[in-house]
Amino acid sequence: MLDLAKLSTETRNPETMNLDQMTPLEIAEAMNREDARAVASVTEVLPQVATAIEWATEALRSGGRIVYMGAGTSGRLGVLDAVECPPTFGVSPDMVVGLIAGGEGAFIKAVEGAEDSVQLGEDDLRAINVSERDVVIGLAASGRTPYVIGGLTYARELGCKTVAIACNRASKIGAAAELAIEPVPGPEVLTGSTRLKAGTAQKLILNMISTGSMVQIGKAYQNLMVDVQQTNEKLVTRAQNIVMAATECTRDEAIAALEQAGGHVKTAVVMIMAGLDAEGAAEALAGAAGHVREAIAPRA
Repeated sequence: MLDLAKLSTETRNPETMNLDQMTPLEIAEAMNREDARAVASVTEVLPQVATAIEWATEALRSGGRIVYMGAGTSGRLGVLDAVECPPTFGVSPDMVVGLIAGGEGAFIKAVEGAEDSVQLGEDDLRAINVSERDVVIGLAASGRTPYVIGGLTYARELGCKTVAIACNRASKIGAAAELAIEPVPGPEVLTGSTRLKAGTAQKLILNMISTGSMVQIGKAYQNLMVDVQQTNEKLVTRAQNIVMAATECTRDEAIAALEQAGGHVKTAVVMIMAGLDAEGAAEALAGAAGHVREAIAPRA
């Protein structure tokens, strides 16, 4: 029989023993207090998160990918982070990949037993042709999910950088990976419901890894999303606003530059700030490996 008693994510929270007797406001207050523990737990593992950002950046610069894998809530969080990268950073959907035990259908409906297969973790990585250039990040709140262990073990054998994100110390997935990130937010408000604090802690870390690595490869200028894709009316306006904020130009000037740049925000910014046409701005960006700040720097 599987022993979960020693996992902090499975123990009972003494502050919420009367959860079923609380008023709606008391429930909200209790959850808010506990959520603060999730944030605090991530603070304690920031050096490890920074290493993961460095490894993810190296992978992307070398033509590799960030590959998340997990089961249940953890798997869904990885998929969520992956699918948000293309519209935010203008990258290919293949650059950040989210794998969930049981396949894409498991995102909206649980696939029972899928997480218990070590072989399935390896098989899913084989299916996307994972290579040593990729960084593989396994997620499991409990830290013991066989699917994740199987994937991390296989990825490490290939020479991939491997990262485990768990919400218990000395986790099994941490032992299977080269780097363990193990925030401990403590027992859940609702015992064992790791979509709560544990899920929040994992989401915070994923935000840091994907955003940090994208910034490092030039997907931001100052704190602006200069590779945002204009896929709806709101994002068209946002693109104009980004050009205006970066260059202090008028909206009409931003619209004109974006039209000449084929809608590419980064190119439009460099055009205005460096006094170049679209072709010259594109060349400057290529020479600066996509970094706006370097592309607009005065040439000696």
